[in-house]
Amino acid sequence: MRLSISHRTTYSYDGPVDFGLQQLRLTPKSSGAQRVLSWTTTVTGGRRELCFEDHHANTVELVSVEPGAREIEILSQGELEIEDRAGVHGAHAGHMPLWLFERQTPLTRPGAGCRRLVAGLTPKMGPLERLHALSRAIREAVDYRTGSSGVRSTAEDAIAAGSGVCQDHAHVFVGCARAMGVPARYVSGYLMMDDRVAQEATHAWAEAHLPDLGWVGFDVSNAISPDARYVRVATGLDYAEAAPVNGFRYGTANEDLCVALDVRQD
Repeated sequence: MRLSISHRTTYSYDGPVDFGLQQLRLTPKSSGAQRVLSWTTTVTGGRRELCFEDHHANTVELVSVEPGAREIEILSQGELEIEDRAGVHGAHAGHMPLWLFERQTPLTRPGAGCRRLVAGLTPKMGPLERLHALSRAIREAVDYRTGSSGVRSTAEDAIAAGSGVCQDHAHVFVGCARAMGVPARYVSGYLMMDDRVAQEATHAWAEAHLPDLGWVGFDVSNAISPDARYVRVATGLDYAEAAPVNGFRYGTANEDLCVALDVRQD
């Protein structure tokens, strides 16, 4: 399947910005089931300072806001070809040792809620079946509800609230999988929706590593493993290491964020 993506992020300020720096993880790579045919990121109202590959092999760009600017626009767009591999990304690669993906973070650290989900799984299941069962259990325990959490919400926060978004589902899955001794990671990217082209946000899911398959994806929010509609952009131990855009600024100006995202099949 060939997908075309246009992702426009605009920060508007009600006064001049003295200094600002944005960290972008918006560039997908040719790996696993996907092949990048073209991709560009254009910045208006800012300047690209640096581009590098981080410890997760994500492409990272640092963009500064022009002094005195009242708006910065980041446009990422391109085309990819995606193959449906039933969520199997493949063998582990990159700079990070596999054992590090068993380490919990403040966003994924399990408590009573995660332990209860893991304890409810049937011990006689095979490794892959057990992870699919975990995904179903999380979806039943944490209802998908937009606006019900924030970027600092933890896995246990989502379980306690009984609601969350794709970011929360991924954090709960990662925290529970690691508690089971399975390496797991957070994935940010894009998803082509069946009923619309225009979207309000990027998507997130989780991957777990199994010896016979390598990395396998689990989208708890949609109760499936990623197929040809999914584009992987960045991975990390949690959201903080895979966020599409984050940064900081100096000054007293208030900020307004607008995201325009189109994902379509060519």
